[in-house]
Amino acid sequence: MSGPPATESGNRGGGVRDEEAVAALLRREPLGPFLVVRRRPDGAPVVIENAPFLFDGTPMPTRYWLVDPLLRDAVSRLEAAGGVRKAEAEVDPVALADAHRRYAAEREAAIEPDQPGPRPSGGVGGTRTGVKCLHAHLAWWLVGGDDPVGEWVAPQIAPALAEVGLMPQNPGQVLGEGRGPGAA
Repeated sequence: MSGPPATESGNRGGGVRDEEAVAALLRREPLGPFLVVRRRPDGAPVVIENAPFLFDGTPMPTRYWLVDPLLRDAVSRLEAAGGVRKAEAEVDPVALADAHRRYAAEREAAIEPDQPGPRPSGGVGGTRTGVKCLHAHLAWWLVGGDDPVGEWVAPQIAPALAEVGLMPQNPGQVLGEGRGPGAA
């Protein structure tokens, strides 16, 4: 069983509906362009991909943003219980450093070479080393990013992933359109 394919907000049918849905999930208007890149089986946005710059030109280091409220709350509880420290202790630091480099390179590839002014920096969640935000790691992993922290987070919140239709009761497999580890 697979959820709907990842869709872009504008040219694949999301459009205004995605803009309204994401604004409601964020409880504010988005500050920059985005695409919905992971959905629940019912079509609700789970992860958005942010453009590298906000509407006002400010660099946006966080490429993938977890907008699903159930998953966001589950990850927040994990963080509050010391999840960031646990992830840093359990995830291979070399694999994490490689993930930060891949994330930054992917974001950099989305920027025009002649873009003036400051550019977004850092890896996942804008950090260069270690773990800063489990939400950002899970978001990237859910869309197929090879992220060892996102892979670590998924089984920690398996009941929430199952509730939104992205993970069966067996935490070894995530359902849907992800491209990376754990994707079906």
